[in-house]
Amino acid sequence: SYSLSAGGKRLRPILVLLSCEACGGDKKDALPAACAIEMVHTYSLIHDDLPAMDDDDLRRGMPTSHINFGEANAILPGDALLTRAVEIIADKIEVKSCAAECCVDLANAAGALGMVGGQIADLQSEHRDHSTLEELEAIHRRKTGRLICCALAMGARIGGADAVTLEKLK
Repeated sequence: SYSLSAGGKRLRPILVLLSCEACGGDKKDALPAACAIEMVHTYSLIHDDLPAMDDDDLRRGMPTSHINFGEANAILPGDALLTRAVEIIADKIEVKSCAAECCVDLANAAGALGMVGGQIADLQSEHRDHSTLEELEAIHRRKTGRLICCALAMGARIGGADAVTLEKLK
């Protein structure tokens, strides 16, 4: 809860709710997905701050999790946030076929082809003298863009969007 309640813009959860509403759904139905995507985002920040990654001491004006609690006690809550996010979607979204599709959306956005893959590319780029604009755009498209698109897709899916709309959000 230390990192999850540390503040921030909450852009991704807001996008889930607004996307659901824009597609004719009730924002209350999208709250589990909104919470879940913020959990995944927070997990990524906890891990990104670790000494093996960016080695940051502060996040949102507060000591990072590994500074406050130690490295192991930052890794494990990050892991727990990721798995809890999937659990919340699977358990709390009432239409189970929609819940399953949202779990796939989130896993794809957060995984090797999305956020995690973008972080790997980011770490690899640190060992080069320079990166091209295309390489930087690809990193940010995966690290940040995929979760933003996922937020919009999950909200739209919960709101009842058709397949054409959902395809455009990928």
